Amino acid sequence: MNRKRNIELLCPAGDLETLKIAVIYGADAVYIGGEAYGLRAKAGNFSKDEMKEGIAFAHEHGAKVYVTANILAHNNDLEGAKAYFEELAEVGPDAILVADPGMFLLAKEACPKIPLHISTQANNTNYMTYHFWHDLGATRVVSARELSLAEIKEIRDNIPEEMEIESFVHGAMCISYSGRCLLSNYFTGRDANQGECTHPCRWKYAVMEETRPGEYLPVEENDRGTYIFNSKDLCMVEHLPEMLDAGIDSLKIEGRMKTALYVATVARTYRKAIDDYLEDPEKYKKELPWYEAEIRKCTHRQFTTGFYFGKPTHETQIYDSSTYVNEYTYLGYAGSVDGKGAATMEQKNKFCVGDEIEIMKPDGKNVPVTVLEMWDETGAPISACPHAKQIFRVKLSEPLAPFDILRTKKD
Repeated sequence: MNRKRNIELLCPAGDLETLKIAVIYGADAVYIGGEAYGLRAKAGNFSKDEMKEGIAFAHEHGAKVYVTANILAHNNDLEGAKAYFEELAEVGPDAILVADPGMFLLAKEACPKIPLHISTQANNTNYMTYHFWHDLGATRVVSARELSLAEIKEIRDNIPEEMEIESFVHGAMCISYSGRCLLSNYFTGRDANQGECTHPCRWKYAVMEETRPGEYLPVEENDRGTYIFNSKDLCMVEHLPEMLDAGIDSLKIEGRMKTALYVATVARTYRKAIDDYLEDPEKYKKELPWYEAEIRKCTHRQFTTGFYFGKPTHETQIYDSSTYVNEYTYLGYAGSVDGKGAATMEQKNKFCVGDEIEIMKPDGKNVPVTVLEMWDETGAPISACPHAKQIFRVKLSEPLAPFDILRTKKD
């Protein structure tokens, strides 16, 4: 591995709250979407003012913010996209992520001082493609999910040293080629390549023979049908040495639709794993059980290494369920904290005085605590916070610090 290369941990953020959590819990950079032209139309996404606030917050903490504009544009998108890129030139993100060559040219013209990154949506599978984008002025290309680490290493050996490679390290795997899915549009009229994917890869399918209408033939030999497009989630926390050896510059976590608890858990785990490995590979090996245990505390499906060690087999698919494993409930995070260690919070899920819960701290510590007291916005004592988004104050058996996350293990 070329240890002179800076290794970036790149995390998702669907809204301003999650951006701040990602930065505090270890992200070197965060990727976000504006209110248009990104591939996650259902995410909270960012207004112009929220972008400015998020970028300022990230920069104050030594992190970067990249804005996605990676739809595959149609003619009627172009005029609005040009105006959008002119707005981004004023906002000043650290990079703009695009996939469409037309969008690239518009962004390059409107934002000449902002680096341009090429999305995995562009199907970047060989080093000549990297050269193509480099020659046009792109500074980074996101590798297609279909590449092995050996192929990525070959790309690294055949592109300019300053050209950056970004690759997915964790999260959901799109079943269609590098995310360019036609199923959503075909079934629902909502175009995945315009940011409106309905995730039909998670639906339940069976086979029906033409001459026997209504007779469903399960693909697997059971009576439950099968989720034949339903991939396991990518998890490479056990294989960081191989990823870094391949010459990858940025390790990307998927999930702009995920909660702040998910982002914090994954960011904190990969931050520690990367830092431990760069400090001492033996320390990384010793801490592997901790990484593996922590990564399973956030919402996830079964895990796979994707294409990184060769073509996936039937074992990389989930055949009996599209549901997530979810062991912990997100209660909220500490906002301002008074001199006695009591914090103002917004309720994410209900909890009560007397509950045994856990503080998840950015430094990797998990602290079991008891809820001692709670007060509503008027300062009146309460025994629980039953209302969604309720603002309240809470005191625990251990003092809180800003951005500490509260969670509780499910029964």
